[in-house]
Amino acid sequence: MIRRGFSRRGRRPRFLGRLIADRRGVSAIEFALLAPIMLLIYLGLVEFSQAYMAERRTGHTAAMVADLVAQSDTTNRAEIDRIFAIGRMIMKPFPEAELSVRVSSINVNAAGVATIGWSRGKGDLTARTKNAPYPDLPPGLVEANTPQSLILGETKFKYTSPFSHAIKQSITFTRSYYLRPRTVDTVTCADC
Repeated sequence: MIRRGFSRRGRRPRFLGRLIADRRGVSAIEFALLAPIMLLIYLGLVEFSQAYMAERRTGHTAAMVADLVAQSDTTNRAEIDRIFAIGRMIMKPFPEAELSVRVSSINVNAAGVATIGWSRGKGDLTARTKNAPYPDLPPGLVEANTPQSLILGETKFKYTSPFSHAIKQSITFTRSYYLRPRTVDTVTCADC
């Protein structure tokens, strides 16, 4: 005997049985469940790519500033400011206001003591004090018992996420790049 409104098994109503057996909307439901996760993964990859590009450009700017100064025999404030402007162009499309740049000449005497010969900075990286000791020289960078000079390019960039609700605080990237002068023993700066 079959009851009205129930399947032959007598356990489920016919409507519920037909609904469970119907597979026409499965793809739409699966997409609705997976779409938010896929969107989060995509936005995470976009965010990572943007931050990585900002970090790489910060390093390129430090290297470029040091390299252009190291190619000179002498320099001055105006020339260094033009080099800093090139660094700001390297950082595009990121905001140039968040970039700080500094270039310094480090003189190392025969005893291995490093001091600042001259320095010029922009933004948060102000110029280092002339003749001040520079204790942060990486080991193995200079030859022992030989006076020499180095050019130090430094950058600092404050990266703010375009998705500020996901990453609320900014990330600061800092890079330092050391080079030896190319054509002279020591690059001089007349008005630094």
